Amino acid sequence: MATNEQITIEAARKALPGTFPGNLGIELVEIGDKRVRGVMEVDRRHLHPGGYVHGGAWVAFADTVAAWGTMRNLPPGRGFTTAELKINVLGAGREGDVLEAVGELLHAGKRTQVWEVRVYKRRDDGNKPPLMANFICTQMVL
Repeated sequence: MATNEQITIEAARKALPGTFPGNLGIELVEIGDKRVRGVMEVDRRHLHPGGYVHGGAWVAFADTVAAWGTMRNLPPGRGFTTAELKINVLGAGREGDVLEAVGELLHAGKRTQVWEVRVYKRRDDGNKPPLMANFICTQMVL
């Protein structure tokens, strides 16, 4: 599958404002052929009433990272949609946490792509960041 070189950090930064992921404050920091990284600083808009990150915010963050990787790997003129997704939330995100998502391409075929996105909580103390969520999705190439 050919790489869509037009899908860059600069393109993402222009496209995200005013969209659902942009309104959630999701930022992309790396877009490559097989790896994408994003950051989301948790604030009140990401929380459910109990004060922890809402399941929908976890999914939106991870799915956004996978989506940009998918776009990077689409043939020119083709689109995609998420056909299936699954997430395991392993930790409770709270306001003020900085989450970092690392997406890796597991499969790139003519009709589908499969991405795994691992979401970590950044730490400032030098310790290994804890895995907070694991997401996997199948993207259907249109």
